[in-house]
Amino acid sequence: MKLRKLGRTDFEVSEIAQGLWGMGSWPDSNDQQSRKALQLAADLGCNFFDSAWAYGDGKADGLLGDLLGSRVESRLYAASKIAPLNRRWPGSSRYAYEDVFPANYVLEQAERIRRKLQVETIDLVQFHVWDDTWSDKTEFHDTIERLKRDGLVRAFGLSLNRWEPENGIRALRTGLVDSVQVIYNIFDQNPEDELFSLCRELNVGVIARVPLDEGSLGGKLTAETKFAKGDFRAGYFNAENRAATLERIARIKAILPNSMSLPELALRFILSNPVVSTVIVGMRKPEHVRENLGFSDTGPLEPGLLAELKKHRWVRRPKSWSG
Repeated sequence: MKLRKLGRTDFEVSEIAQGLWGMGSWPDSNDQQSRKALQLAADLGCNFFDSAWAYGDGKADGLLGDLLGSRVESRLYAASKIAPLNRRWPGSSRYAYEDVFPANYVLEQAERIRRKLQVETIDLVQFHVWDDTWSDKTEFHDTIERLKRDGLVRAFGLSLNRWEPENGIRALRTGLVDSVQVIYNIFDQNPEDELFSLCRELNVGVIARVPLDEGSLGGKLTAETKFAKGDFRAGYFNAENRAATLERIARIKAILPNSMSLPELALRFILSNPVVSTVIVGMRKPEHVRENLGFSDTGPLEPGLLAELKKHRWVRRPKSWSG
């Protein structure tokens, strides 16, 4: 497993990270299986794990905490997210900052996460939603400075809204943000327009999420695929989005090299961009861990294939179902 620097932090993180959303929140998750997948990931060199309080109201943080407690001899990095107080996704200028991340609430939630993770200091705490109109709020500045001053966190980051990578530019310029988590994949290449160049300039770490477009780039989505009740993907792959997605997947498969799987193509596309620090992959099953972590050692895609994939950029705007 290759390592990359997470921006200006001193974290040397694995190129491929394990995401715990499915372990904490999805209705068909299996705790025993999740624990095995987490242990295997650590065994195979994954050292960065991304969780959130909203993933089962602390359940995913607890699973991650158990892993950290069992691997005290290893340097594993734990990232989590503070859910918005108003429980509204995505962030929006319609909501007052004070109703989303008031100081006392943020500090209380950080402490709850810290206890679940079983650590003295959280490596990375992120806000789970964001709107750039909040960037100049004094309470935002004071809260982040206090989180670090009090030793609750080592680094602070933002998880940007789906399909709005530019809605974080102002916050990055405050100097308070050490990392940014953003959707980036073969379809969603918009972060390359402005966000990535600024991250490079300011030495802000880039955490790429949704590398497989909620599973479509994993190659298993069909017109007949059904998801369990309560599974986010059931709404995401609604009739309109599913049909459009499958058409685009077919075009990508047409240029897929014979020796390469679709997930490998998708992950190596992201890892071919040096501004990316790590890629979060939801790996609930040990077999997925073995398959995906190995792609770190295969290196970037060849330039001609990368150029072809650039043509598959899909510019999308937030919808009521996109979350």
